[in-house]
Amino acid sequence: MGGEDKNEGEKSGFEESGDERENQGSMKRVESESSLYDDDGEDAEGNKIELGPQCTLKEQFEKDKDDESLRKWKEQLLGNVDINNVGESLEPDVKILSLSIVSPGRSDIILPIPESGKPEGRWFTLKEGCHYNLKFSFQVSHNIVAGLKYTNNVWKTGVRVYNIKEMLGTFSPQLEPYTYLTPEETTPSGYFARGSYSAKSRFVDDDNKCYLEISYSFDIRKDWATAE
Repeated sequence: MGGEDKNEGEKSGFEESGDERENQGSMKRVESESSLYDDDGEDAEGNKIELGPQCTLKEQFEKDKDDESLRKWKEQLLGNVDINNVGESLEPDVKILSLSIVSPGRSDIILPIPESGKPEGRWFTLKEGCHYNLKFSFQVSHNIVAGLKYTNNVWKTGVRVYNIKEMLGTFSPQLEPYTYLTPEETTPSGYFARGSYSAKSRFVDDDNKCYLEISYSFDIRKDWATAE
């Protein structure tokens, strides 16, 4: 939720070493394999991928039902989904239930999600030089959601300093919430890193349908805020 400007498949202009990128006054992030690949619905040559017609989950399950290998693959993908209770909706629905910041040596910071998508005031404070992960809890209903992604852009004094797209995956509908933990990140440290930042986080799928967008501000300080 703050740091180095990074697009998938692009170099930011900073030095890179192994699987990490590091910049003075910026985030250091251990890359996950999923975050290294561009997934905007284009193939390797930049051609737009044309998807087949959308259909309900029941229709998907009924297709090729005489093909045993396909049937087993669908059962594995859908898990314990009760096909009779998913409805006839073509569109999946994803509800973000909770967002939190996990950092060693302290309790998790639970971030309230306002209906307006714009938390009032500072949403949270990060300690400079700390290691942390983001944890998402979400529920999928109606249909399979393909290519669910978390994107985050961060600005300081009007300049974008961080940009990330994290592929969460493809999920079938189920009653139990899914939980996802992002790769570890490290906040920048030093005089120029401390201060206030503005940011925008989004959860979108392969069809660019947005399930949650939050515009917020946060601080990086010498220590954690006492109230958090």
